[in-house]
Amino acid sequence: MSNSTSVVEELLSAIPQLRPSLYFKTSLTALSHAMEDHVLAGAGKSLVIASFQQERFYLQEANRYLRIAESTDQVYVLSALGTSFVSHSNNYETIAFQPDDALTQEWHLVVIGADYTACLICRERSPEPSANYGPSLDQTRRFEGIWTQDPYVSQKSAAILLNRIAGYRPDLADKTAIAHQRFIDPTLAPTTDLDGSGGPDPFTQRLVTYLQAGQYKLLKAYKAISAQERRERLVNSITSVVRQSLDATEIFSKAAQELGQASQVCRCLIYPCSATDASVLITHQHLNNDVESLLGETWPLATNPLFDYVQDTKENIAIADTQDQAAPFSQELAIIQPLIERWQIRSWLMVPLTYQGRLVGIIELHHCQPQPHNWSEDDIALVDAIATQLSVAIIQAEAYANLQDLNHQLEALDRTRANLIAITGHELRTPLSTIQVCLESLATEPDMPNKLRQIMLQSALEDAERMRKLVQDFLTLSRLESGRVEWNLESLSMQECVDLALSSIRGSHDSTPAPTIKVKMPKQLPLVRADGEWLVEVLVKLLDNAQKFTPAEGKITIQVTRPSPTHLQVTIADTGRGIEPSRLQIVFDRFYQEEGALRRTTGGTGLGLAMCRQIVEGLGGAIWAESEGKHKGSQFHFTVPVAQGNLDSRNRTTKTNKQQPATLPGNPSVLLDD
Repeated sequence: MSNSTSVVEELLSAIPQLRPSLYFKTSLTALSHAMEDHVLAGAGKSLVIASFQQERFYLQEANRYLRIAESTDQVYVLSALGTSFVSHSNNYETIAFQPDDALTQEWHLVVIGADYTACLICRERSPEPSANYGPSLDQTRRFEGIWTQDPYVSQKSAAILLNRIAGYRPDLADKTAIAHQRFIDPTLAPTTDLDGSGGPDPFTQRLVTYLQAGQYKLLKAYKAISAQERRERLVNSITSVVRQSLDATEIFSKAAQELGQASQVCRCLIYPCSATDASVLITHQHLNNDVESLLGETWPLATNPLFDYVQDTKENIAIADTQDQAAPFSQELAIIQPLIERWQIRSWLMVPLTYQGRLVGIIELHHCQPQPHNWSEDDIALVDAIATQLSVAIIQAEAYANLQDLNHQLEALDRTRANLIAITGHELRTPLSTIQVCLESLATEPDMPNKLRQIMLQSALEDAERMRKLVQDFLTLSRLESGRVEWNLESLSMQECVDLALSSIRGSHDSTPAPTIKVKMPKQLPLVRADGEWLVEVLVKLLDNAQKFTPAEGKITIQVTRPSPTHLQVTIADTGRGIEPSRLQIVFDRFYQEEGALRRTTGGTGLGLAMCRQIVEGLGGAIWAESEGKHKGSQFHFTVPVAQGNLDSRNRTTKTNKQQPATLPGNPSVLLDD
């Protein structure tokens, strides 16, 4: 037979004035033994009813009940059905109930005698889901119910249990009826001070109090040990990740998951930040309950006074109830109330990540349930321990990132060194060889014809000039990159600068056919604020670069526009070889060679565009390149700041006959347009 009704509930229903108490198993064991000892020491017959939850608990006390049965014939022992426990009548009555019976969750002992009466009616409490502390020991099991020496309560408990026994074993109906007649007085009335809390035995009462206090201390110790163990386990887990990886993303993701699970909060956020950040993007989060995710959201910092407090004091903020207007930080919370309501934050914990007094990040824990959550010292200590590890992890990740940047810079320097050796070796060796051959020929051939002698001298001079320009380019780029250039800024006419650049191109060009250069410039342009010498240098190098990669039948265009009130834009476009789109960002690097350092068909060191970038940026402008790909031409653009003030009357565009371009034999054709 199985009964789903609890004896504790039945007793409390029969006697409403009873108030149940909480007992640990150790206390109940001591009380049970004290009650049994009264029976063993007494001379009269007693009624003894004991209910064990499981067979294994009964087996621990079986010998005591054999001794008790020697002094009285009214002994009833109840337990769940088992291999060694079945219903039978031997030294005493054993009553087996089914494993799904309510008695499997209860602990009962009733003793009624001539000179001693007591009862213990308790039901085991289910462990709380959050109470994962301490080892799984019987001493930590807790029961709720009644322990008393009051005759009325004891007899009422005995009557309930005797009725249960008769239901489980109908063959004992006559015997239980005798027990009713002998030990239960139907005329007995309850006392006025009935509360079910012990009785007149001061020794037993003090013993229970002592045991209860000891168990509470033990439970508190278990909690502390468990919290310490949980903290150390979590710290070890995070430390292991920190040691195995220098990737801050991986470390933060692991830490958010571990901390969120360990603290059982609704939302756990971990993000790096600095004192000057206005906001952060949430990329590391753990959710435990059905709350809205913050992943991918922009989290405000500059408008959050709690963040201001954390960055100023480097102290934790623990808010149990964000809706409590009398709580600490109530004024700060009022400012960010829309944020709190938007993300349903009821309880809030903020712990800063600091390194050497510098804020490097924040850990936030949110409880989003209707009821507030009081942050315990263990909660805060756990997060503090994780914060210490994460602070170090952030610094390590930053150091690693800086080291990677340095490695990239070293790799770039190494490539630059290799290019420098290759290019200078090629560019210097070739003219030196020519100069050496020419001079040796002149020295060893005194009878050389004058015409040939003149050719030798001209070749040596040209290659010497080539070497001079190479060395000059190196020195110029070095000055530009080191910031040792003094800019002589003045108001200049862009027309005049273009004219000077074209004149320089004509003067340096040999008799080889060159592409036509067309100039497109508005009639009225404001003056620019620049260093004339350096601005002309940029134009010359860009034009020279365009001529190198444009065939003689091609075309080069110089166009000046005003895309903004503050800058003029100069575009030098050609119809030449073009540039792969993937290389447009690196054409301005030092020693960049579109064909490779030693396989190119055109001369040069690869320093011209690098120098142009340094000059343009030094003058306050920007430079970039565009191209649709190979054999589709290219366009180089750069901007120059406009001079303050009104337009200068000198800034005029020279007009020429557009039908017939002015050309010089052996020089690039120049066509001027409005």
